[in-house]
Amino acid sequence: MRSAVITGLLAFWAAALPAGVSAGSKPGNQEFTPLFNGKDLSGFKTFLDPKAGDADPAKTWTVEDGVIRCSGKPSGYFYTDKSYSNYVLRYDWRYPAGSEPSSNSGCLVHIHPPHALWPQSVEPQGRYFDHGKLFFIKIKPIEQKFDAEAHKQAVKPMGEWNTTEITCDANGAVTVKLNGVPVSSGKTELTEGPIGWQSEGAEIHFRNIVLKKQD
Repeated sequence: MRSAVITGLLAFWAAALPAGVSAGSKPGNQEFTPLFNGKDLSGFKTFLDPKAGDADPAKTWTVEDGVIRCSGKPSGYFYTDKSYSNYVLRYDWRYPAGSEPSSNSGCLVHIHPPHALWPQSVEPQGRYFDHGKLFFIKIKPIEQKFDAEAHKQAVKPMGEWNTTEITCDANGAVTVKLNGVPVSSGKTELTEGPIGWQSEGAEIHFRNIVLKKQD
């Protein structure tokens, strides 16, 4: 009898949830679509420094327990095989405990060809001590602001997971939140392109990479 009651309750709550939302969904992600499946890099491509010779992407990026582990060597980035515009991007990241504050990586939005170590794009900085600060690669910014104090208050200690949210609108505006705190904003002529994450000399981990398209 007890088993039947529990089964009935589970069925009730499953039916009550909005379409597309599961009981195991991460809070706040109901309207987001996963870009990373938690198992492998399906849906992504890779670029590594041509000077690195026979570099193997499988050694630079590995997936384990729902986490993308980037060794940081050689330099390069993995990027979406699709182009995106007018969206909100959210992902978790961390550097291993004991890493240096100068540990570096970055998210690249609006990537434009040709692919290179520094492709034309907008980079919300992934470096620990100024994470979220916008860098405009091979294009001049129209606006650019970074709140160093807000970053200092928002960033978590090395070894802990942080959440970055990047909003790119149809007019070229880019804003960045770190653990829910606005830290950076800017504007550029670029409005669309693939999205990538850099390998830049330091080990870094990524998980829960999701995207929501804006109207």
